[in-house]
Amino acid sequence: MSGIQSRVQSRTWIAVASAEHVRLGRAQGFMQVCHGKDAPLRRMGPGDVVIYYSPSERMGGGARLQAFTAIGHVKEGDPYAVQMGADFRPFRKDVAWMPASETPIAPLLARLSFTTGQRNWGARFRFGVFQISEADRRIIAEAMALEH
Repeated sequence: MSGIQSRVQSRTWIAVASAEHVRLGRAQGFMQVCHGKDAPLRRMGPGDVVIYYSPSERMGGGARLQAFTAIGHVKEGDPYAVQMGADFRPFRKDVAWMPASETPIAPLLARLSFTTGQRNWGARFRFGVFQISEADRRIIAEAMALEH
């Protein structure tokens, strides 16, 4: 295995954001979830794997994408707030992003335990963040060309 290696007690999380926002986070080395809430980030520990799923190119619309857009390891440290506007101070967590290809979810739907047999497989993504199995992590990482 290369890139994302399994670690004792590490967990894997799916986070949901537009591709535009994910690309910004990748470029600057951070993640932000659920409109900047800190509670979901506090559940994530150092070495946990985070995989972003992007339903669309842009928040609030834009072209539909339905793809995994980033994968990386959560770094040490607590969530921290940043000033983005007069009334908006979202929380972020630093991530060591891996080189990976954006990968459509459609070819993986029948293989992932959290989508297999689900007519409305997209409903789970509405939570913004959820934990997945090691087996699902491997399937997604392989599709993103991280493991062979």
